[in-house]
Amino acid sequence: MDCRLRDYRAGEPVEQAAGVLSVLHLPLAVPAVAGQLDARNAHQVLALIDRAVSGCMQREFAAMVTAPVQKSVINDAGVPFSGHTEYIAARCGTALPVMLLTDGDLKVALATTHLPLRAVADALSIDGLCNVLTVLNRELQSLWGIAQPRIAVCGLNPHAGENGHLGHEERDIIAPALRRAQVAGIDVHGPFPADTLFVPRYRAAYDVVLAMYHDQGLPVLKASGFGTAVNVTLGLPIVRTSVDHGTALDLAGSGRADAGSLLAALALAVQLAQRRR
Repeated sequence: MDCRLRDYRAGEPVEQAAGVLSVLHLPLAVPAVAGQLDARNAHQVLALIDRAVSGCMQREFAAMVTAPVQKSVINDAGVPFSGHTEYIAARCGTALPVMLLTDGDLKVALATTHLPLRAVADALSIDGLCNVLTVLNRELQSLWGIAQPRIAVCGLNPHAGENGHLGHEERDIIAPALRRAQVAGIDVHGPFPADTLFVPRYRAAYDVVLAMYHDQGLPVLKASGFGTAVNVTLGLPIVRTSVDHGTALDLAGSGRADAGSLLAALALAVQLAQRRR
C-alpha cells in the first residue's frame, strides 16, 4: 500500500486516515549512508530519543516505540551509552527500569541488563532483586491484567549453585530475596537451574521467568520467537516498546530486512497504552 507522509506539528490534529503517516523530522548532522556508521550523527540519535521521551512525559504521545541503535557509534562520539533501556529510564527519572521481552506466550525479564558477564554477580543484591520483583509483579498486574502473577526465577550459576558447591549467590542473595518478596505477597518461586526452567512443561506453570543476566534468558526467547518478539521497559511512567534485534548493518538499504518485530512492537505499544489510560 502506498503511504503519504505529512509533517507532524505539535498541537495540530494528527491525520489518522489509512495510508497517511505524520512524521516529525529532526535533521541529521551529516547525510546518512545505509549500513555505514557515522559518529557525527550520534547526538541526533539521542535527540530523537529525547524528543520521544519528552512527548510521552507530557502526554503529547501515547507511547514510544524504538528501533535498534548502534551503541558503539554513540560511545565513539564520547557519550557513555549502554542502551535504550538505561538511557530512557534516566530521562524519565526512573531509578530501576526492568527489561522484559515477550513473544506472546513466553515472557522473560532481566535482573540485570547490559553488563559484561564478569560484572553480573557483583551487581546482584537482595534489595535490588526485591525491587525488580516488585516492579515486575506490579507491571504484570497493571499492563497485562494478571491478578496474581506467577514468577519463576533462575539461579545465576550452573545447577542453581548446587547447594553452594558451584557458587554462593543463590544461597546468599537470590533465595533470601525471594523469601522477602514472598512475605510481601509476591508469588515467586526459585531459584531454579536455568538450563531446565525453560523446558516448556516447567515454565508453563509461570507467567514470567526472571533471568539473572541478558544472555541467560534472551537466547531462549529469541530461539522461540525471533522476529516477532517485543522488548518492553517496565517501571517507567511511559509506555516504551522496542524490537527484539539489533541494527543488522549488513541488511541496511538492501530491502531484505524483516519488519515483523517492529510491527509487533507497535501493536503491543497500542495495547499497553490503552490499558494504562
